[in-house]
Amino acid sequence: MATGDTAMEPVLSVRNLSLEFVTRRGVLRALNEISFDIARGEVLGVVGESGAGKSLTGTAIIGLIDKPGRLSGGEIWLKGQRIDNIGHDGLRKIRGRRIGMIFQDPLTSLNPLFRVGDQIAETVLTHMPVSKAEARARALALLTEVGIPAPESRIDAYPHEFSGGMRQRVVIALALAAEPDLIIADEPTTALDVSVQAQIITLLKRLCRTRGTSVMLITHDMGVIAETADRVAVMYAGRIVEIGPVADVIRQPKHPYATGLMGAIPALGAKVQRLTQISGAMPRLNAIPAGCAFRPRCTEAIGKCAEAVPPLVPVGATSARCWLHEAQVERSASHG
Repeated sequence: MATGDTAMEPVLSVRNLSLEFVTRRGVLRALNEISFDIARGEVLGVVGESGAGKSLTGTAIIGLIDKPGRLSGGEIWLKGQRIDNIGHDGLRKIRGRRIGMIFQDPLTSLNPLFRVGDQIAETVLTHMPVSKAEARARALALLTEVGIPAPESRIDAYPHEFSGGMRQRVVIALALAAEPDLIIADEPTTALDVSVQAQIITLLKRLCRTRGTSVMLITHDMGVIAETADRVAVMYAGRIVEIGPVADVIRQPKHPYATGLMGAIPALGAKVQRLTQISGAMPRLNAIPAGCAFRPRCTEAIGKCAEAVPPLVPVGATSARCWLHEAQVERSASHG
């Protein structure tokens, strides 16, 4: 977990966040004490296989968890304001204004019946004290900023008149419309071909640098994380199993699951016989093993892995949740 100088307060601070689903068969824990910070202008990548809890974490932050899901513990802070306890109306005011959202399918964010310029201008009018003319001018400036060609004519086009990559640019413009502190981007490039993916990644990075916007980038694609993120949180079965600077996690991962994920990134010029594969699959919520959830798939598991969940402890430049680092665990316990 990143900690910083109090003068450099994080834009987003998530503390021990837990989420559960109440079912007829009992309570299923989907997120287990998730903690991380995102600094101003930082891109935090959140990576893991399907079912790891990545998207649920993003959904919990913006308060869009549907029943029977519920937060069962922890806190979410946005620039010093706690937002997990402010109710539906309070969160509705924050969504779009202080937290922008980019989803995998642009059509879920865009209304097919309205021109794209009107949709962006409406968001501006909803959240900012401007006139209709100013809102339209802002919509045009945003379409220009995200690289829509001939924005003066395209501002009055409908979503179906854009390609997938251009639609995703419109969604990014929409997410930026009210100048949010944080953007949550959930698989923003998955539906796009590789060359368009690269353009969207470049655009997100540039916008972070020029605007100082923080981004939580959720993806299963380690290559996208390697290209885009400053730090990365690796999730498995509802827990963060490793978190740290992206270069360190890629080059020297400290958790066996992270090692497997990093091994799946083809490195240019590297003499690797074949890419690593992790055998098995992510456990279902009703069948998470005791101890370390990754144990049944881990080639380095020891006896203790079946007995208790390892804590997340500093290991070099990153923090990892693994009993292989027991010496560090014991040192941190004695210093605690």
